[in-house]
Amino acid sequence: MTATLLAHKDLLLFIGAAALKVLVFLNGVMGFTALLTLAERKVSALMQDRVGPNRASIFGLALNGLFHPVADGIKMLVKEDFVPGRADKLLFALAPFFALVPVMALFALIPFGDYVMVFGYRLDLVIAQVPLGVFLVLALSGLAIYGVFLGGWASGNNFTLLGALRGAAQMVSYEVVLGLTLVGLMMIYGTAGLQDLVRAQGKLLFGFVPAWGIVVQPLGFVLFLTAAIAENKRTPFDLVEGESEIIGYFMEYSSMRFAAFMFSEFVEIILVSMLSATLFFGGWQVPYLYDTGFVLPGGAALPLNHYLVAALQVASFSAKTVFFSWFLLVVRWTLPRFRFDQLMTLCWKRLLPLALFNILLTGAALLALGKL
Repeated sequence: MTATLLAHKDLLLFIGAAALKVLVFLNGVMGFTALLTLAERKVSALMQDRVGPNRASIFGLALNGLFHPVADGIKMLVKEDFVPGRADKLLFALAPFFALVPVMALFALIPFGDYVMVFGYRLDLVIAQVPLGVFLVLALSGLAIYGVFLGGWASGNNFTLLGALRGAAQMVSYEVVLGLTLVGLMMIYGTAGLQDLVRAQGKLLFGFVPAWGIVVQPLGFVLFLTAAIAENKRTPFDLVEGESEIIGYFMEYSSMRFAAFMFSEFVEIILVSMLSATLFFGGWQVPYLYDTGFVLPGGAALPLNHYLVAALQVASFSAKTVFFSWFLLVVRWTLPRFRFDQLMTLCWKRLLPLALFNILLTGAALLALGKL
């Protein structure tokens, strides 16, 4: 009887901890996504020497455009939800879900900290601890292709279909490169779990250099970020939209269905930023910070409270995510759009051979060091 009660208690604690992590982490992501829609406009205005959004206000208080995401949400809610007469009604309705839901599900795999003790219970700061998290990330991210293709095809419009075909070709192609860029990391760290990859990056090379992915796989990082931006379908890889050419796969969408497509694009920015930080920049790791506090290479130590250590780790992960999100916004407003033939040439004739070469180089280095 006692064992049964303990089992029920553990189950309730597990469910409660999971619900708390989902509530805190995903609400944080949603809030940051809303702010990114404002940051996108602010960055573009700064680079084009404009004022940018500054007119949405409440009781005359504008706060430099902070209320624009609220105004966007209200506008999307009250706009007419139009469905073309030639559209496939079921697939037309499902396409935005296929675009947004797989991306949102991926956040369950991202570790935003190590762990924290709550009333004697160890709370791992990741929603879902998956041993093969890297492969699940690739599998779920590939499902977003269905949202793009179904949205264009189900609209019954030739121009949206053209955008859908472009999107499917682009995302399938760069998905191959994206997966190959991570092989080198898994070879070096010997794991495919995201939390395990982050913990492995806490080691020191030569006694003082953090073993982050950017240090051991610099070429892999460049290839990964390039392929991830292409998967995100943003400039310079926004051929699926191409406003001056074909308008895009979501041309027939309006109201909250269009908002789901737009929202998924900004959510993907955060996802790419979190994955870049997790895989190549130590995730929640802070150089020389361990469970007990800071321990410097020379032997000097600064003991810290457990909760302060956990807070610094979460803050480190958040800062890296914000930095990469800002970087992706700057890239979007800096580089011109590729032609579609240039896009495919870059993938199959440049990035793919380099990704394979990176795997070969990693294997040769591990063999030379006696790690294989």
